[in-house]
Amino acid sequence: MKEKIRIVEGDITKQEVDAIVNAANTSLLGGGGVDGAIHRAAGPELLEETRQMGGCPTGEARVSKGYNLPAKWVIHTVGPVWAGGHKNEDNLLANCYRNSLTAAVARGAKTVAFPSISTGAYGFPLERATEIAMRETKRFLENNESLEKIVFVCFGERVLKTYQEVFERIF
Repeated sequence: MKEKIRIVEGDITKQEVDAIVNAANTSLLGGGGVDGAIHRAAGPELLEETRQMGGCPTGEARVSKGYNLPAKWVIHTVGPVWAGGHKNEDNLLANCYRNSLTAAVARGAKTVAFPSISTGAYGFPLERATEIAMRETKRFLENNESLEKIVFVCFGERVLKTYQEVFERIF
């Protein structure tokens, strides 16, 4: 199972995988950070498609085509905004990973790439979010063998080191 996980520093929009996960906002109409980068790289057709989806509640996932991205699919998930840990943030973030992995398998994806959901502008503590990401990924892989590779794409050295350290603890 451990061999199915890759942790890299880089640009999620350049990953050669079947599906990439977008840390979206509830409107699904683009924004800053990863969301804005994915919308820019995919092209205007992505916005046209996501406009038809009617948004996405926190913790859930919606799937669109990848358009100009190397990935065939974009899985849009809305992470929680950190509010001190008293508003079900951990469970909502876990749902993002569970629902995104389930959506990837439902589309027939064998490879999927994730950003660090909710740790940017949404303020979720990095180590806590990484532990949730790794724990949910491990649980998913224990019960589902169809995914061949899951890539965690880190933005910056600090995020990369955190992912590597937490990975070694959990896997």
